[in-house]
Amino acid sequence: QVQLVESGGGSVQAGSSLRLSCTFSGSTVGSYYMGWFRQAPGKEREGLACVSGNGGNTDIAGSVAGRFTISRDAAKNSVFLQMENLQPEDSAVYYCAAGRNGWVNHRLRPTGYDYWGQGTQVTVSS
Repeated sequence: QVQLVESGGGSVQAGSSLRLSCTFSGSTVGSYYMGWFRQAPGKEREGLACVSGNGGNTDIAGSVAGRFTISRDAAKNSVFLQMENLQPEDSAVYYCAAGRNGWVNHRLRPTGYDYWGQGTQVTVSS
């Protein structure tokens, strides 16, 4: 059974940085591409970044490009989201997800993912 556990969220001031971590277990991590999403109250879940199973390809949503970076460490079965210059509008619950069959057309869409973590809250105050 695949399990994803996020960590690293918290409350920060505008302009701060945070690094979110997601630990993968229950299967072969290299068989899955991994993504980060966020969801603010009353809004749809938004795809932020994703990385391919072998780590060779990444994609970043235009809304966070230049501020957010995704990486993965296969040895640690982990994926990371480095977030810079956080703003109040970045406040949301951040989710890690794993998928197998949707990289080409759905890698930044929730429909492209099969497994989800429980989420970690990020709150940015002005």
